[in-house]
Amino acid sequence: MTVRPAAGAPVLLYCFPHAGATSLVYRSWQPLGEPHLLVRGVDAPGRGTRRREPRAPGYHALVRSMAAQVAADLLACRERVPGAGWAVFGHSFGATTGLAVAAAVAERVGAPVRAVLSGAVPPRFQRAGGLASLPDDEVLARAAADGGTPPAVLADPTMSRILLRMLREDDAVRGEFAEEAAGLRVDFPLTLIAARQDVHAPPEKVWAWSAHSSAPSRRVEIGGGHFAAVRRPGDTLAAVADDVLAASVTGEG
Repeated sequence: MTVRPAAGAPVLLYCFPHAGATSLVYRSWQPLGEPHLLVRGVDAPGRGTRRREPRAPGYHALVRSMAAQVAADLLACRERVPGAGWAVFGHSFGATTGLAVAAAVAERVGAPVRAVLSGAVPPRFQRAGGLASLPDDEVLARAAADGGTPPAVLADPTMSRILLRMLREDDAVRGEFAEEAAGLRVDFPLTLIAARQDVHAPPEKVWAWSAHSSAPSRRVEIGGGHFAAVRRPGDTLAAVADDVLAASVTGEG
C-alpha cells in the first residue's frame, strides 16, 4: 500500500547514482528541491558517506544494505515530520538499484508515491560491459566519452584509481541485473525519463520499464545524451516534483 504524504508535508526523494559515482553527484540538487522535495543521496556501502563500511558482495547484499539505509532515514524523518512521503530517483545504473531498493523498503514502511527511472533500460536489455577484461586506460576512455565524470577526476591518478575500482564493481553487479532483477515488479507508479540522443538507453527501450509496474507510468522525453537528466537538475527536479508532489494533492497511489 502506498503511504501518501500528508497535505503540505515534504516528500523525501532518495537519489541513486550512476555507475562509478557516489551521492556527491546529487549534492547540488538539495537546495533546488527545498522546501517540499527533500533530496537525499544514497550511497552503497564502502562509498561516499559510507566509505568506512565493508563493500556489499553482489546485487542482493547491495539492495538489502541500501534499503536498510533508506528505511532508517525515512522513519527518523517521520518522527520529526509526521506524514512525510517518499519517492526514489535513479539514473542509469542507479535506476535498477533504486527500483529494487524501493520495492524492499515498501515491504517495511509502505510504498513510495513514485519511482523515477532515468537513462536506463530494463534488466532484460542489460548486460555487463565486460570491464574486467579491459585495460585501465580503455575503461577511463569510455568514462570520458560518456561524459558523466568530471575531467578533474579522470586526470587525477588517485581519483581515477578509485573511479576504476567503482566502475568495475558496478559492472560486476550489472551483470547480475538480467537474472536477479528480471522479475522485479512493483505496484506504485513510475516516471520514465529518456534522452533522445542517448545511445545507451534510447527512449523506446526506456519505456519498456512500464512492464515492471502494475501502476501507470509517465514518459518524459528530453533532448541530449546519456547524462542529460543529471546535467540539468533544475529541469529534472521540476518534472519529478510535478509527479511526486501531486500525490499529496490528488491522492494518487
